[in-house]
Amino acid sequence: METVVVRGIEIGAGIPKVCVPIVGTTKEEIQQAAKNVSGQPIDLVEWRGDWFEDIFNFEKVEECLKELRECLLETPILFTFRTAKEGGEKSIEEREYVLLNQAVAKSGYVDLVDVELFMGENVIKEILEVAHEHGVKVIASNHDFAKTPEKEEIINRLKEMQQWGADLLKIAVMPQSKKDVLTLLMATEEMVTNYAKKPIITMSMANTGVLSRLCGEVFGSALTFGAVGKTSAPGQIGVEDLRIALEILHKSLV
Repeated sequence: METVVVRGIEIGAGIPKVCVPIVGTTKEEIQQAAKNVSGQPIDLVEWRGDWFEDIFNFEKVEECLKELRECLLETPILFTFRTAKEGGEKSIEEREYVLLNQAVAKSGYVDLVDVELFMGENVIKEILEVAHEHGVKVIASNHDFAKTPEKEEIINRLKEMQQWGADLLKIAVMPQSKKDVLTLLMATEEMVTNYAKKPIITMSMANTGVLSRLCGEVFGSALTFGAVGKTSAPGQIGVEDLRIALEILHKSLV
């Protein structure tokens, strides 16, 4: 399997990397969140642009990106506009989604962008082409806040992301039972063992799915999301506790 390296962080090798979301609505909240994150035991930061009140004004978006980069220094930044249909804060037209992600990729301030699988092949490839031209990696993602699909469906979605050229493949699902968590973990293991050429990121959400955020190294998930302050998805835990748990498990595996 290929790994993905951003600013010296190798995703897809060793202990799962820790990513923390920034979800402020104003520039001031975003700046403060970035300051809070600085110095924490993390590997990447995700800016959830869909929370930002001025996200459709790219001049203000670029100002925020510049300030984030100045604050976070060499910490890799992932930009995500999570659409309302996949649990995000705002709706967006397809063309505007493409142009926003392309502009962010061109800005020089981010290292990765997130593109939703169900936006379709053409959208993914349009964003991916521009992102790669500017040295930015692409995470293809899918989020189901209602249920956990069957194992075969989870694998098929991840394979589709890979087929379309994404650098990292991500899926997050909502468990209705403990068995649903096992379904997600089994799909992760099977994808990594039999099909994955790129790193994958999987998680089962809410309290029931917390285990999946901790045991990625066992089943093959290369990155996990933790929280410093406000969370962006149900089930995220504090980064200090998350890091301790990941390191305990890592020591038992080597």
